[in-house]
Amino acid sequence: MSDNLINSGLVIRTTGSWYCVMPSGGNVVNCRLRGNYRLRCSKQTNPIAVGDRVSFLLLDDGTGMITDVADRRNYIVRRATKLSKQTHVIAANIDLLCLVATLGLPRTSTGFIDRLLVTAEAYHIPAALIFNKCDLYDDELWPIHNELKAIYSSVGYPVYEVSALHGTGIDTVRELISGKVCLFSGHSGVGKSALLNAIDPSLHLKTGQLSDWSLKGKHTTTFAELFPITIPSATHPDSRPSTFLIDTPGIKEFGMVDFTPEELSHFFPEMRSRLHDCHFANCTHRHEPGCAIKSAVESGEISGERYQNYLNIIESIISDAPIRR
Repeated sequence: MSDNLINSGLVIRTTGSWYCVMPSGGNVVNCRLRGNYRLRCSKQTNPIAVGDRVSFLLLDDGTGMITDVADRRNYIVRRATKLSKQTHVIAANIDLLCLVATLGLPRTSTGFIDRLLVTAEAYHIPAALIFNKCDLYDDELWPIHNELKAIYSSVGYPVYEVSALHGTGIDTVRELISGKVCLFSGHSGVGKSALLNAIDPSLHLKTGQLSDWSLKGKHTTTFAELFPITIPSATHPDSRPSTFLIDTPGIKEFGMVDFTPEELSHFFPEMRSRLHDCHFANCTHRHEPGCAIKSAVESGEISGERYQNYLNIIESIISDAPIRR
């Protein structure tokens, strides 16, 4: 082994059994994971995720051996596959979840949006909704968009309209993400990679077309990857906090992990603020009398669509089955 044994760095890419680690001020090192650490994380398909801070031994051949992973501040996790009990960590140590959605070609359901937002709430990750392909909006889609914007803005999630193709709204997104570690996630085909290319044209990420038969996206991003970028500013033209973008493969289904029916409402902000008004402390807001949440839904103070998504998630938790789109 090299004389310079102990190093630390940021995991910027994971590809099977190899991890690309970027030390501070150094060149990226391809690393493997020490076997006994992998055994300790047997319930996860990936014991190390993009965004992790790791320690590694530098070997004589120029590769590294990861010996430890620093405690995570937060992370986004989902069920690995439909019937699997294993989990998959999408990314770790995130400052902002940028949930990229579209109203058509393909359509992003509010059910999918709410499952991701609930997971972000559970791990204390701020989130924003970015609706891409707004150049395709017509007289039918704009009212739908405005209704969704009103629903999510009212509960504290900022909503942005962009067109990666035409550059609409890109400067606003740049300002939003500046100085943060930002995870971009969503269905295949919503234009995550195209959006990142618009934010920083030097990335040259591969983009794809929709499937002809399903009008859904085809995967162009195979592995999660973190990209450090520089965002210039009129007030700080020479010095700007580091910005990191995490591009992820498109998600078809988002199976949630480790939630109980009793706690789920804590991760819906509009419900959380009303929980103490329910008659029963352990109210699940489905059939109990004196429920403040059901009353708020009936009066229009809580979105009926969000409430239905809440009920669907509870049913999935009870049946212990992955939630479908």
